[in-house]
Amino acid sequence: MAYASESNAYLYGIVDMGSNGIRFSITDIPPHTARTMPTVYQDRAGISLYDAQFSGGSRGPIPQDIIEQVVDRLVQFQITCYDFGVPPQNIYVLATEATRTAPNSEEFRARIKDRTGWEVRLLSKEDEGRIGALGIASSASSAAGLAMDLGGGSTQITWVVEKDGVVTTSPKGSFSFPYGAAALTKRLEQAKAEGKKAEKALKQEMIKNFQEAYRALEVPEFLLETAKSLGRFDLYLCGGGFRGWGYVLMKQHKVDPYPIPIINGFRVRREDFHDTVSVLNSVSDSDEKIFGVSKRRASQIPAVAVLVNVIMDALPDITHIQFCQGGVREGFLFDLMPQEIRAQDPLLAASLPYASPSNAAIRGLLTAALPSTSSPMESRHAPVSFTPQLLGALANLLFAHSRVPRESRSAVALHSTTTGILASVNTLSHTERALIALILCERWAGDLAPTDEEFHRQLSRCVSKQEAWWCQYLGRVATLIGDVHPSGRVSDMHWRIRLETEWESIVKKKDECDMLRLKVKCNNDVAVAAFSLDSLQERAEKVEKVGKKKNWIKDYGVRVGVTIIC
Repeated sequence: MAYASESNAYLYGIVDMGSNGIRFSITDIPPHTARTMPTVYQDRAGISLYDAQFSGGSRGPIPQDIIEQVVDRLVQFQITCYDFGVPPQNIYVLATEATRTAPNSEEFRARIKDRTGWEVRLLSKEDEGRIGALGIASSASSAAGLAMDLGGGSTQITWVVEKDGVVTTSPKGSFSFPYGAAALTKRLEQAKAEGKKAEKALKQEMIKNFQEAYRALEVPEFLLETAKSLGRFDLYLCGGGFRGWGYVLMKQHKVDPYPIPIINGFRVRREDFHDTVSVLNSVSDSDEKIFGVSKRRASQIPAVAVLVNVIMDALPDITHIQFCQGGVREGFLFDLMPQEIRAQDPLLAASLPYASPSNAAIRGLLTAALPSTSSPMESRHAPVSFTPQLLGALANLLFAHSRVPRESRSAVALHSTTTGILASVNTLSHTERALIALILCERWAGDLAPTDEEFHRQLSRCVSKQEAWWCQYLGRVATLIGDVHPSGRVSDMHWRIRLETEWESIVKKKDECDMLRLKVKCNNDVAVAAFSLDSLQERAEKVEKVGKKKNWIKDYGVRVGVTIIC
């Protein structure tokens, strides 16, 4: 097939031929947005190459009708790649366990080559684990911990550290075991048919294998020391079987209904992850559909529960589990990127397309509105989650919804990280999504409809009470900044306002307490012409109101005073 002359060198077509299904995607990765790997097309064929090999009971070759179904879908994707202008050299067909171990693997791949001209790249067990770890590294700004990928036919384990764009994994690569969701389901069925001794022997075999793998992975001492100092040792999970488990945990989360319908960045404590009884009870209720969990995934949950129990028994030091969207596609593309692209903060990269002309100056104003961290009193600090990267992203997004009708801005901003402009970005944590949405909602200072008010309450419950209160405060400061700089332009030569903060002691009802004093210094040469001082005073009063006790979040808040200096 001839390809369109208008091909785009930054478009990549990836076919991920897994054991449970086949995923097709086209990703656009020019340098300025590559870090977030924007997907312009994706599709999935629910063809299980693993199950196909067991259609007769015992394992056999992939049936001819299944081969033709796969080839037909590949030809269809080839046409799609032509429509999008994907260069032929940028199309990759990647195959994992089910294709690698199929009795007629060579014949299957030859048929694909004959119809499409594409060579199938068979990923070895080691490559599969390494690319899975790269996919996990791509899904967040940093990663440090153990990493596991659960496919249909196998599961891999390694450790991963990503810092400044350099991804390090175990020098031993990864260890792969035939405990994929589909494979383990079948083995458990066989063990149950043989009796309790066989079931116990399978679980003991799995625990032994994971314990030996953990020792052999040679987890670096600095990673263990860091985990010990932080009191946290992370396990990163990717793969469809684990994602299904994560969606069930979302369903039974204490924040009900859980407001963020995105698996990447969802984080739970060990005890919640290990509550297999609750997860199995949720899935056993056949009358209730669980978001993100297909019937096939639901049927594999009992096998995943066994794997979860084994992992927790074999890896007692794990304290937190983070679910990642990144898989073969993301890991393969991440591997192609230069270090300087990988080193970019994904939150900043995702928000940069919406940045105002003076985003650095806007970021400076937001930063200046937060108290210095030099005070030894923790209550005087903004939450640690209010990082320079988060403030930079907020500066980029502060004017993103200015074209939305006034009555809808707050609601649109509130949904911006879940169903809006950042919904497709699979590199954000749930905390980041909640914080950005809450601050941007407050920034536009509009009313919310009852359904949006409920969504706001649920999002607020996804962060700490300290974070929720500081979201209110910074959002109202952002409103003030937006009023003074409605176009997002800030001139160094003709600056309009500068912000400073300091703590002062006041007496309230005969009790001495701390107050955060926000000083708004106006440039007298431009203030009267550029903005209304009355409007500025009105905004200042709204910032002060967030410090009143009735506006505190669960008894947490800070008294605020605003002084306008002109």
